[in-house]
Amino acid sequence: MRFEERVGERTRIARDLHDTLLQSFHGLLLRFQAVSNLLPARPQEAKERLEDAIDQATQAITEGRDAVQGLRASATAPNDLAQALSALGQELGSDGMSQHSPEFRVEVEGAPRELQAILRDEVYRIAGEALRNAFRHAQARRIELEIHYDERQLRLRIRDDGKGMETQVLDSAGRPGHWGLRGMRERAKVIGGNLELWSNLESGTEIELTIPASIAYAASPPRRRSWFSGKRAATHD
Repeated sequence: MRFEERVGERTRIARDLHDTLLQSFHGLLLRFQAVSNLLPARPQEAKERLEDAIDQATQAITEGRDAVQGLRASATAPNDLAQALSALGQELGSDGMSQHSPEFRVEVEGAPRELQAILRDEVYRIAGEALRNAFRHAQARRIELEIHYDERQLRLRIRDDGKGMETQVLDSAGRPGHWGLRGMRERAKVIGGNLELWSNLESGTEIELTIPASIAYAASPPRRRSWFSGKRAATHD
């Protein structure tokens, strides 16, 4: 039992490191490359990009420390899941790491419910990984995120109209050496949810996470509200 606990803990830490520290440093490499490409022709813009990279490095240090310590910082995902994911999507769309500028839309159906704290963090991280993949790799023109608060279940769906994934990638739970897709499925399983993924080459990708209401929702009554947001990410010269 102790061996299994240690293996499980190491697996969880590896997953967290991918979703936080490694992703952040990968983003830093892209930012530094962008700065290098701007020198010496556009020094002022290069300076601004470099300052952004420094800020991201500071954030990466914080994320890495939290992951290693096994923290579940609720501040990462505020109680308003739609607002948190909308902010994340806008940030991904304007960070200059993608050659494309997809339209991003968030829609909420049903009365928003308070989620269990740890589960809320896991849902945020699953959705965050899916959004990062869509913005950085899908070459999509449009990315949609739907959150449905149903009496029987919480359902979160992310779809894009990008280039899609190869069948062997889906069947093997991701590319060798990459924890993204595998980590999403493991997180969903740990919190008692189910993750489904559909994708075909040149036909986009759709990911759906469902969690039974008895597991997902806290005891607080639902808030009567429904909204959506949509915005095209800013472009960079």
